[in-house]
Amino acid sequence: MTEFLWELPVRGDGRHVDTVSAHRGGFDFLDQVVLAAELSGLDGIVVPYDPAGEESWVVAASALRQTRHLRVGVEFHPAFGTPVYAAKLSATLQRLSHGRLDWRLQVETDAADAAARGDRVTGPDRYRRAAEFLTVARGVWNEQQVLPGRFGGTGFEFGGDYYDVTDGGFRGILSGLPFPTVHLTGDSPEALALSAEHGDVHLFDDGPGVDDAAASLRAAANRHGRTVRTGLALPVVARETEDEAWARVLRQWREVHPAADESDVRALADDGARWAGFDRIGYHRSTGLVGSYEQVAQALSQYRARGFEVFEITGHPHIEELHRAGEHLLHLVDPAGRTLTTETHA
Repeated sequence: MTEFLWELPVRGDGRHVDTVSAHRGGFDFLDQVVLAAELSGLDGIVVPYDPAGEESWVVAASALRQTRHLRVGVEFHPAFGTPVYAAKLSATLQRLSHGRLDWRLQVETDAADAAARGDRVTGPDRYRRAAEFLTVARGVWNEQQVLPGRFGGTGFEFGGDYYDVTDGGFRGILSGLPFPTVHLTGDSPEALALSAEHGDVHLFDDGPGVDDAAASLRAAANRHGRTVRTGLALPVVARETEDEAWARVLRQWREVHPAADESDVRALADDGARWAGFDRIGYHRSTGLVGSYEQVAQALSQYRARGFEVFEITGHPHIEELHRAGEHLLHLVDPAGRTLTTETHA
């Protein structure tokens, strides 16, 4: 079954480009978005790491508390803390949420953010540190129940360039839990190598060469005896008709470029529903999908046929766009997985 995720607006939300309403910020609003995602039938949400937004671990814990079925992915840097601490924190969240926590490591970062966090690890060294981080976190994690009864761990030892562990390993209530599904991103050789050896899901931005990058990742993972699912992060504007969708995009475009006409917007359109102007109307990514529900569903189905299984979609205002996606879009992309039948109801 295709997996659909939604990225939470940790800086707040608004109806207009680059504006945040006083009523669309804070935990009350985020709780509404999380519940809208669950009611709309999405599989999970992602809480992004954002230096100017709410803290991702706190929001993720709140989201797990608010929901019964959604998977919740928390994005963080390996410099957040030691892998043993991150694993212990996650073990508690896994136990209390019945195993619904995912991880998304943000390995690359801008220089200003790294300096603010006191992170002096740069370039390819970040990927080596991330590999050690995941090795240690998995090493101290025991998915099989280990009874308490003595001090110390369960014998995990590690000596690396960034982390050292002596007699590590969780016992008691911190053991017997599923390790978080690890989501990774990026299209550099270092990013793909990290995912091939340590990732479970790898999300790409759509663009030239994405199919080749995904194929390279799958081949590298296979050489490690592993399988890594691939996915795409895509902003979406979908409406009943194609004209309605483009009218919505044009309204947002004119908030930034008041004198623009429709030809300026359409100039960034590709074949089908792909449009490369989302970063100009307040989104973090440039390429996403615009069109009728049927057109956007067809584009997503074509991505599925190319081997992409996970889609992290987003739109704003978030609550309204979530309900549109749940009611009109998801079942068109994955009718077998999203349509309630008598058998599944029973």
